[in-house]
Amino acid sequence: MPANLTVTLRKSVVSSNPDARRTASALGLRKIGDTSTLPDNPAVRGQLRAVRHLVEVVETPSGGEESK
Repeated sequence: MPANLTVTLRKSVVSSNPDARRTASALGLRKIGDTSTLPDNPAVRGQLRAVRHLVEVVETPSGGEESK
């Protein structure tokens, strides 16, 4: 079952380098406390690695499937 990642912006991007600002924006994070739910794939993991000093990541199970 593929999981999702819940990402929350915990630090301001104001004093960050421009690449980190653009990456946070691409992840849907604009203000401190903003949260996005993203698919867990290598592309998203790479983006999160670039801004790991600004965000908090929690792995959540995808809600679309039922367990039998």
